[in-house]
Parts: sequence; structure tokens; C-alpha cells
Amino acid sequence: MEELYREHWPLVCGFLLRRTRDPHLAEDLAQETFVKATRAMLGWRGENPAAWLLAIARNVLLDHVRRRRVELALPDPDELGVPAIGADALEVRDALDRLPLQHRRLLELVYLEGFSMVEVAAMTGKKHNTIKTAVWRARAAFAEIYGAP
Repeated sequence: MEELYREHWPLVCGFLLRRTRDPHLAEDLAQETFVKATRAMLGWRGENPAAWLLAIARNVLLDHVRRRRVELALPDPDELGVPAIGADALEVRDALDRLPLQHRRLLELVYLEGFSMVEVAAMTGKKHNTIKTAVWRARAAFAEIYGAP
């Protein structure tokens, strides 16, 4: 567990910091993440440790928000690189549903769930540039289906 902690602390803490925008809270939640991971170690099947830890961190953050009944501010779309889409959410969801599963999942992870491309790369075990290219292709496929210029 100590090795997992050393290797993945920056990833988990960075993930939580981007969502909370509070370094102290992010560190507290990251510590809670590793405590829960230690308790859940027996149930871990040995899959990708980064993906496993980020899933725990996401759940810890959600639990924290529910307990506090605090709404976290959404990041500015420019920070995420999200293009401004003025269309109805149902049309966007319909276009997403028509994409191949791999494209849809990548776009959901990056744009809807807010994972960075580095985090998606860690979760999938692929290189950052591979994810960057895959997201670019997924966006192009989405634009073609959606009818964007």
C-alpha cells in the first residue's frame, strides 16, 4: 500500500484539488481516499491501480459533498477546453449515444466527468499522447454526427 501511496498521491491529490479548489480539503480527501483504499485492499482484483484509486477518490468527494450539502463550483469551460455548445442537452446526448462506445466513453470521461487526459491515460494504462489523439478523433466524430462546422 505504501508503494501505491507514493506513486499515486500526486494523481489523487491533483484530481481532488481541481474539483475542490481548496488545497487543505483536497489533502484531507486524498488521505481519506487512501484510508478507504487500504480497507478495500482485500476486494481489489489487481486492475489498474490509478483507475481504482481515482474511483475511490471520486466517491469520497461525492460523500463529502453530500454530507456538507455544499455545491462545488463548476470549473470554467475554458479551463477544461470544452467548446461552448449552445444546443439543447438532449440533442447533445443523442449525438453522444450514436458514437461508437470508445469515443463516447472518452468524451464522457473528459467533458462530462471532468477527468484530465493525464488521468484518463492513467486509468486506461495508455500514454497521454495516445489519449490526446483518441479524444481528438472522438471530438471529430461527435462534430460529424452533431453537424457542427
